[in-house]
Amino acid sequence: MPALAEVRDAAERGAPVTVLRRAPAVRCAAAGSPQPLAGSLHVLTCGSVDDGKSTLIGRLLWDAGALHTDQRQTLQRSPKTAAGTPDFSLLVDGLAAEREQGITIDIAWRYFDTPTRRLVIIDSPGHEQYTRNMATGASHADVAILLVDARTGIKVQTRRHAAILDLMGVARVILAVNKMDLIDWSEARFGAIEAEFLALAQRFGFRNAVAIPVSAVLGDNIARRSAAASWYHGPLLVEHLQQMPARQTRGDGPFRFPVQMVVRAGQDFRGLAGTVASGKTAVGGEVIDAVSGRRARVRRIVTMGRDLDSAGAGQAVVLQLDTDIDVSRGAVLGAPGQEPAVVGSFDARLVWLADEPFNPARGYLLRTATDLVPVASLDIKAHLDLAALTEGPASACGVNDIAVARFDLGRSAVAEPFARHRETGSFMLVDALTGASVAGGVVTSILGRDKRRAQEVFQLTRSLLKRGIGADLGHDAASEAELRRRADEVAILLRGAGVAVQLDDQWAPGRTDASTVWLSLLLALSFGFVSAIVLGAL
Repeated sequence: MPALAEVRDAAERGAPVTVLRRAPAVRCAAAGSPQPLAGSLHVLTCGSVDDGKSTLIGRLLWDAGALHTDQRQTLQRSPKTAAGTPDFSLLVDGLAAEREQGITIDIAWRYFDTPTRRLVIIDSPGHEQYTRNMATGASHADVAILLVDARTGIKVQTRRHAAILDLMGVARVILAVNKMDLIDWSEARFGAIEAEFLALAQRFGFRNAVAIPVSAVLGDNIARRSAAASWYHGPLLVEHLQQMPARQTRGDGPFRFPVQMVVRAGQDFRGLAGTVASGKTAVGGEVIDAVSGRRARVRRIVTMGRDLDSAGAGQAVVLQLDTDIDVSRGAVLGAPGQEPAVVGSFDARLVWLADEPFNPARGYLLRTATDLVPVASLDIKAHLDLAALTEGPASACGVNDIAVARFDLGRSAVAEPFARHRETGSFMLVDALTGASVAGGVVTSILGRDKRRAQEVFQLTRSLLKRGIGADLGHDAASEAELRRRADEVAILLRGAGVAVQLDDQWAPGRTDASTVWLSLLLALSFGFVSAIVLGAL
């Protein structure tokens, strides 16, 4: 079984991990220096529960002067910690339950400016029960601060968070070894934790790794150097954050434009609204619908109140084409010769987020950038053992499990390896009956380009129906007739939802297709909702 880190492209896999512990410190610009901001940096704090994430962020805000006077006064009046300092975690933990229990439950966002850039801090919970919230925060992060308690070192939850960072493509990680004051700033203890972390970083393919000994309560090595750790000569936490690059957009990649909606204005304007995920296009440029293969040229690029000559990655625009090709929400436009891959099957890594475990008899939907695709089958192949960091065979999946899986889709859809195309290589798995998100994942490899394209049909087999909506039926002739009736109704609804359906060969058409009778009714239904209910029953 391939290692999870092997989803990165060849160049990235071969790149060594950059270790910065002994690197020269990067000096902050003077407060009065008129230097332009280098752009915002999204920083995630993660790690096991009680390792000091909220306290670290509170200390950052306090030392950076990012608090209003009344906030500082309120904190100074609050009960002090055992070290005699204000309880900095109160600046981040805003929920009543968080303050009562002393833990972080939901992610919290905090913003402040350093002399050279804006930092967007995302505080995530460390408790295993709230791992799904941490995964949500990781999807927005450019860099992660992974905290560990110097007394206990790296735990299973620390390893789980590292695996989720790898899954979400966060390749720059800072290990903040916190509470060093409680072990008398032992260099030997820090060195042991650092060595274990660097092995973890190599395992997951992190491109930039640095370990920094800190005390969040006292503020040592965060914004000021610790006198108690004269042996440490690496960068301070704030210094290192200021020179970290943000996650790059795919401005130089192939053009990708997931269509969010069709916009009509008057009788003559029909445009396709969305955000350019990667690459760029221009007026007069040719685009292709990945699934149908239909081509057109861009007539206009419209944004708020004006037209553009071109549009690049990250820009939300409306494209008016010179030919009204039949595309709608869920389609992905590309450039001819570099169009996205259209697949029916792919391999993926995922983290299971729902309390209810994976049920192979239950219906699931794959939510991509703008599309919602029925999942014909989902096979769990392996789990990541967080203790040994190896993959072992598995067929089930429960909450917080990190798994390798194979997806077979009910119809063709755009899916590309996450290592090369982030926007079209990530997905959420949705329970078709409840609409709840049950897992998040990334595509690791596609199983050949789907040649069937628009002619592909979803095979609605008797066995699939029998173990789903026909599970309550017997084996007599009346039950068989009822199962066939239900099969017809399912086919009607799926066709109305835009899914090409073909009944099993053993049910050869012997009577009028009921879809012709009910088609007018289906046109009035909200097909996405109906299809979700139907698939949930399968």
